[in-house]
Amino acid sequence: MTVLEVTVHDRIAEIAPEVWDACAGPEAADGGRPFDPFTTHRFLKALEDSRSVGGRSGWQPRHLAVQLGGETIAVAPLYAKGHSQGEYIFDWSWANAWERAGGSYYPKLQVAVPFTPVTGRRFLCRPGHEEMGRAALAQAAVRIAEDNGLSSVHVTFCTAEEAEAGAALGLLPRASQQYHWEDEGYGDFEGFLAALSSRKRKTIRKEREGAQAFGGEIVALTGAGIEKRHWDAMWRFYQDTGARKWGTPYLTRAFFDLAAERLADDCLFFLAQRGGRPVAGAWNFVGRDTLFGRYWGATEPIPFLHFELCYYQAIDWALRHGLSRVEAGAQGEHKIARGYRPVVCHSLHWIADERFRAAIADFLERERAAVGEEIEVLTTLGPFRREAHEEQD
Repeated sequence: MTVLEVTVHDRIAEIAPEVWDACAGPEAADGGRPFDPFTTHRFLKALEDSRSVGGRSGWQPRHLAVQLGGETIAVAPLYAKGHSQGEYIFDWSWANAWERAGGSYYPKLQVAVPFTPVTGRRFLCRPGHEEMGRAALAQAAVRIAEDNGLSSVHVTFCTAEEAEAGAALGLLPRASQQYHWEDEGYGDFEGFLAALSSRKRKTIRKEREGAQAFGGEIVALTGAGIEKRHWDAMWRFYQDTGARKWGTPYLTRAFFDLAAERLADDCLFFLAQRGGRPVAGAWNFVGRDTLFGRYWGATEPIPFLHFELCYYQAIDWALRHGLSRVEAGAQGEHKIARGYRPVVCHSLHWIADERFRAAIADFLERERAAVGEEIEVLTTLGPFRREAHEEQD
């Protein structure tokens, strides 16, 4: 008889880094990079140590670990949430409906990476234990919600494989969308441009020329090449953009300091500098085969510089360094004209109340159909050439 033990941890420090990462990124055991750095022990611990989560943030860690025969075979980043901020899979309408009906939607449980709308594994399992580990983690999260009278459990930005497995376990699957760039054998940036229609090629070249004429230079920095003054500049950019988009930025200043200390090798900065002073920047994270765009900001309005730093520099860098994908963050139909295609994102949901669950299930079925139709339409609006013989520049 297989006996599993599940433990709950309110600090990721209670789980050894090598134990967590053996589940979160077993592919990195060869000395390479994990598929993404966001579920690594170092990233999640930096969020906790910097007080970006915990305390009064509304994100209370309740991480799960599953043991089999004394060995940890699966873990999951789990949080008790007091709000729906910083998730990017929106359930505000669900919360409002449940509150109007007299219920308490918060707190709820969230299996996620805080403030990070990036698809990746959420049920983190050692190789060979995926089926058992996923089931144990999902069932444990639901059991915790039931035992504590919580409204719901949400698994956001999980993989398609996890979404299918979760649905088989009785969780409700949800579809949303983002815009990602993928290398289709372009070779270099000019090869990418050659795959676009003539009009779109000219537009991108014009935007790049306009951005690069700001009177300075654009540099790409990673690891030890990112100096303290660059981190300070990125904090200023983040504060400005965050204040305008969210009201209150999610990450604390201490997170930037810890990132400089612990995460620099995972990071890539594109900085626009004039006289050695950064005037705009984009913060990316480097995965095994994907570049993840996360934050952007500027101290002055410069035409097209956002597109240059966040999209074109990212594509160019990915092509030159053998990465096959660029994920440039949540939302933004304007990305389509710049070579980013609409793709499906997945999440899973468990709702405690049976009647509310039935209503949500009906909504999600109709939403999935709508998302599929929208992706089909948006794909046809992309900048890529329809026929191989279309006129070249």
